[in-house]
Amino acid sequence: MDNITNTNQTERLFQVFPGISTKAWEARIQEDLKGADYEKKLIWKTIEGFNVKPYYRAEDLESIKAMTESLPGQFPYIRGNKTDGNDWKICQDIETSDIVAANRIAANALTRGANAVSLNAENVNTAEDLKTLLEDIDVTKTTFNFNSSKSYPEFAKLLLDALGKDAAETCGSFDFDPISYLLLKGNFHYSQEKDLAEALELVKNAKPGLPHFRLITVNGQYFHNSGSTLTQELAFALASGNEYMAYLISNGVEAGLAAKSITFHFAAGSNYFMEIAKLRAARLLWARIVEQYKPESQESAAMRIHVSTANWNKTIYDPYVNVLRTTTEAMSAALGGADMITVLPFDLNYKEPDEISTRIARNQQIILKEESSLDKVVDPAAGSYYIESLTASMADASWQIFLEIEEKGGMIEAIKAGFIQDAVAASAKKQNADIAARHTTLLGTNQHPNHLEKMLEKIQADEEFDDENSADPTPVYKIMETYRGADAFEDLRLATEIYEAEEGKRPHVFLFTIGNLAMRKARAGFSSGFFGCAGYKITDNAGFTSVDEGVKAAIAANADIVVLCSSDEEYAEIAPEAAIALKSANPEVQVVVAGYPKEIIDTLKASGVDEFIHARANVLDTLYAFQQKLGVML
Repeated sequence: MDNITNTNQTERLFQVFPGISTKAWEARIQEDLKGADYEKKLIWKTIEGFNVKPYYRAEDLESIKAMTESLPGQFPYIRGNKTDGNDWKICQDIETSDIVAANRIAANALTRGANAVSLNAENVNTAEDLKTLLEDIDVTKTTFNFNSSKSYPEFAKLLLDALGKDAAETCGSFDFDPISYLLLKGNFHYSQEKDLAEALELVKNAKPGLPHFRLITVNGQYFHNSGSTLTQELAFALASGNEYMAYLISNGVEAGLAAKSITFHFAAGSNYFMEIAKLRAARLLWARIVEQYKPESQESAAMRIHVSTANWNKTIYDPYVNVLRTTTEAMSAALGGADMITVLPFDLNYKEPDEISTRIARNQQIILKEESSLDKVVDPAAGSYYIESLTASMADASWQIFLEIEEKGGMIEAIKAGFIQDAVAASAKKQNADIAARHTTLLGTNQHPNHLEKMLEKIQADEEFDDENSADPTPVYKIMETYRGADAFEDLRLATEIYEAEEGKRPHVFLFTIGNLAMRKARAGFSSGFFGCAGYKITDNAGFTSVDEGVKAAIAANADIVVLCSSDEEYAEIAPEAAIALKSANPEVQVVVAGYPKEIIDTLKASGVDEFIHARANVLDTLYAFQQKLGVML
């Protein structure tokens, strides 16, 4: 009886809210736009190569029904490799090459929530070294990622020796990636033939003894951290994986074994839903690629994914914002179905991470599991019209780039021709321009900076590794440069701090607020944020009753830059008078108008106004010009 009652209530509820057609929605939207251009106002034209609509409905999934109806744990694995939850490995990166110190840090991390560690194998030369590195660690319950080995085939032999009977039960990966080495160094480590031969040696000789190890890593993260789009990151990673697959299979390796020897390492950035879609699309496309090689088992087409939070969008200034960034990035990775996640410590870019920052990084993931339960539901994004559509768009756009690379002869040939490097550089240039103009926000760096914050003394100098650098090959091909989007703004801030340390003062900005109350307050706030990006000293004011009063106060303050903050209408009278008086008192002072009153620009320039700052200005270029004028930067 209760079930019948509930059914009737549900039916009546839906009768109260009748379905509305897409045509009706569109008509209402057009009405609300009041003649504005639909495409310009509501369609997001992404740098990924596809557009995003303002809303999605069930009908948007009709064309991709075959994709959306697949089940978790089933080919093509778009919904993940797991069927009984969404658990992932919590990995901590341990960068030190000191074997004893690394072991101590790893053992501590594994007792405090991590169940995977990434270890530097640079100084592992014997099986005893490796045993020291792994001392007191339960290798059968820990997942390892080994990086920086001088010779991975030799390291594999040492690992087999050190693990003994546990080798068959231990899980992990090697960060062996000759293609990424070629991109980052501009040449092969030995030669193309020898570098790829090492991949073959690892799979043929080491894989049988280390069945749960992925011995080749495709580092998509490097594309991301060099400024690529997400579709480029995905396409270039797939092309690299395909290059390894083709080589191994052509040299006698069974397709399924080749696929099971490869793991993918992506970065997760701040584009929350796109990052979820990227991982789902990655599994779909990789499964399709592996399928073409006709493996003995479809299960080998399941992509293994390790995700690290991106470094490209992290900042030195206001560094605790990085904790917020990495939290959403880890969420994207988890919801996207990553098998292992590394959250980078918030202070990584200016000092060696300490116990507090590494603990925070671990705990972010533990909270996502234990308190947010993100490990409990398989593919929680499934059924979302938006994310399913994003996944399809991401897959289509990435596949087109992948095909373009294949037409050029594959990933290695595309790198030799400079195609990959040029494509990433073009994307980075666009993203840099967006950051410079503040179309892309880096909170605390190019927007809402704390101009009183000092970071110069907190930055620890990087250690120099002369021996390692001298071993680098001479570049033959273009190099793909990893960097951070905040670098240029941080250079401005650090230059200001160095100038202050040497000269005993910072450039001083005086806000000459006058006239219309609302406009002067708004433009004072804008100006404070604008010049705060360079770390200048900023003096705000409640508002002056006359130009003469404001000029006297600015002169008394001995300001380097005076910013007139008022309304466009009032600038016609106020700005020329103020500029002339200020320049007469101090010809070196920089007079700036907050805004861009285009009808009187020439008049204001003639009276002595040096610059105009406004929402469409290139903040980075403008501040760099001021740094040069004031002698802060050459």
